[in-house]
Amino acid sequence: MNVRRFEAEDRAWLRERLREDWGDEAMAGHGELFFPADHDGFVAEGRAGVVTYRLDGDACEITLIESYEQGRGVGTALLGAVIAEARAAGCSRVWLVTTNDNLGALRFYQKRGYRIVGVNRDAVARARARKPEIPAIGEHDIPIHDELELELRLAPVHAPRPDVDDDPR
Repeated sequence: MNVRRFEAEDRAWLRERLREDWGDEAMAGHGELFFPADHDGFVAEGRAGVVTYRLDGDACEITLIESYEQGRGVGTALLGAVIAEARAAGCSRVWLVTTNDNLGALRFYQKRGYRIVGVNRDAVARARARKPEIPAIGEHDIPIHDELELELRLAPVHAPRPDVDDDPR
């Protein structure tokens, strides 16, 4: 699956798509409202999916990932592009927040090496104060209460070692 950088014309498309799919283009997470269409990102071939992210110091936060064609490797390709970008920026981790009901996402990320590193109890109830349209019941009829933080630690990229034959002695 080919991916390309998120471009200016993709921003309007994503804003519209978020309004259609989620009822709003704003997302709530870890105590803030943010707008993924304003972030950097990648788009899968044919707009089969999108991922947005923010770089902050040595961390890269995935702020949105959507695959509109399940089972074709869209999400995996998008994650790969973000990981490559994070490595190039010198990040030591890629992280994201999802909710306790999102079992498909938990399975998807953990199969790709992400670990649950935090649970923010009742964070979604606090987010509803800022964004009341967040539903109370989510996937599989699970009440949505908590945010789960997942991260992928990136191994440091080391400079190549000089060849032994290059020893100046």
